[in-house]
Amino acid sequence: MHRLPWRERFVAGESGWCLRVNRLCARGASRAYFSAMSRLGDGVFWYVLMGLLVLADGMDGLAASAHLAATGVIALALYRALKHWTRRPRPFASDRRIQAWVAPLDEFSFPSGHTLHAVAFTLVALAHYPMLGWVLVPFTASVAASRVALGLHYPSDVLAATAIGSALAGLSLWLVPGVSLFA
Repeated sequence: MHRLPWRERFVAGESGWCLRVNRLCARGASRAYFSAMSRLGDGVFWYVLMGLLVLADGMDGLAASAHLAATGVIALALYRALKHWTRRPRPFASDRRIQAWVAPLDEFSFPSGHTLHAVAFTLVALAHYPMLGWVLVPFTASVAASRVALGLHYPSDVLAATAIGSALAGLSLWLVPGVSLFA
C-alpha cells in the first residue's frame, strides 16, 4: 500500500476539518453568529474598544489605545507581507465542497489577519486592562473560529496567526516600558 507524503496527508486532513466546521454554518443561527464575529473582527470591535478606553480612563486609556493602534499598524503590514509572500488559496477556492459564507477581504488565506489582529490586540489590551479578559478572550476565540467556520481559512492559518499575533504582542509589550501581562 502506497502512503501519501506527509504534506499531502496534512492538506487533505486540514481540508477535512475545514469541511466539517464549515458545515456548521449551514444552520442559520451558526452562520449569523460566526458572520457577526467575523464582521466585528474586521476592526469595528477594536475601534470601539479604543474609543471606550479613552472615554473611561482618560490619558491612560489614550496611551493604551495608542499602543493598540501602533501594534495594529505593524500587524497589518506583517500580515499583508505574509499573504503576498505565501499566496495560499482559501479553502473554498481549493475545495468546491467548502462554502464561503461571507465574502473574503482579499484573495489569500495565510495567515488569518482577523486572528492575528485579535490575538495581538487582546494581549496588549490585557496588559493594560486585565479585567477585560472575560470579554476579550471569548471574543478573540470566536473571531478565530469564525474564520474556519465561514470557509475563509484553514486551521493552520488560524494557529499560525495566533503564534504571530502572540509574538507581535510580546515584542510590543517588551518595547513599551511599564506594561506587562505578568505584572
